Amino acid sequence: MRMQFLQGKVAIVTGGAQGIGRAITEELARQGADVAVVDRNDATETVDAVSATGRRALQFKADVASFGRAAEITSEIRERLGGLDVLVNNAGVPQPKALLELSEADWDRTVDINLKSAFNWCRAAAPHMLRAGSGRIITISSMSAKHGGGTGAGAISKACYAATKAGLLGLTRGLAKELGPAITVNAICPGLIATPMTTALTSGPQTTRLLETIPLGRFGRPEDVAHLAVFLASPWADYITGETIDVNGGIYID
Repeated sequence: MRMQFLQGKVAIVTGGAQGIGRAITEELARQGADVAVVDRNDATETVDAVSATGRRALQFKADVASFGRAAEITSEIRERLGGLDVLVNNAGVPQPKALLELSEADWDRTVDINLKSAFNWCRAAAPHMLRAGSGRIITISSMSAKHGGGTGAGAISKACYAATKAGLLGLTRGLAKELGPAITVNAICPGLIATPMTTALTSGPQTTRLLETIPLGRFGRPEDVAHLAVFLASPWADYITGETIDVNGGIYID
């Protein structure tokens, strides 16, 4: 019988309707966790996949950038599922506009979804985890946080996106110090993962050229990120906090 590392745990995944978020949600459930999915899009397929594993699943259609909704939903999840052990800050949007194309509204919305949302959900979840004496916070950043985003007309992430993702790394390190020893806080930096958000890169005319830059010879799969997220949520990662771990096939090594 397969060991379930997270039996009886309760997790929240923001942006869990598709792509990396969906893969993380489903893997958490396969490892025994009950999962609440928060997304502005319909997450019925994700919730059904969780239910098929025998675990409980909740769906909340909400704007993750809303501070008030984060607090309300977190409290409801605790009441309905009986606790809160794991928070995965996964929600995010691309920002392909260059500086001279960006409006103030473009900047503010990208920051709100990619960076402020992580603060919202950490702020909502941390008090419950601290009272319980344990918890895991896992934030999905990007390799763009380290290399500054792409260049050229086809790039889906430029400076604004890179800035928000780099901010998540600072938040991760700061919270690891503030919330220990009860809560561990870590970040994952995916590379080129084949998701609906990256289709223009992973199936476009530049695909062959991009693959040549990846030592492992393929684009990442959402499951590659999900497996690491589950490890960081598990007891095997009890002594890991404040870390940023790359999942990029070697395309960017630091």
